[in-house]
Amino acid sequence: MPETTPDSAEPNRGVMIVLAYLWLLALVPLLLDKSDREVQWHAKHGIVIMIAELAALLVYIVITSIISLAALGVGCVLSLFLVFAWVGVLALHVVAIVKGLNGGRLIIPGVSEYADRL
Repeated sequence: MPETTPDSAEPNRGVMIVLAYLWLLALVPLLLDKSDREVQWHAKHGIVIMIAELAALLVYIVITSIISLAALGVGCVLSLFLVFAWVGVLALHVVAIVKGLNGGRLIIPGVSEYADRL
């Protein structure tokens, strides 16, 4: 049976960091890799980002629904902005994954501080 060394854990660490920023899959590194503090931070950060995104989406849907009731055309145009917002969300996740794989952390003001509190 091969001996486990810190060098052999590196490929696993990269996979765990990628999973940390794939919405609910962040629970996998959070629950399975408790010994690595960096992976734990990225998993918590991924969960915090997911919660913030869901909250922002809920607010956006409520506002768009109210505006749609008042003026149908404006509400439809606002709905198109959601596509661009999701592109931005995906870009944010890609940047967070790349920084995490390179040993850094993506700090989002007002959001990232909650990862330390979990």
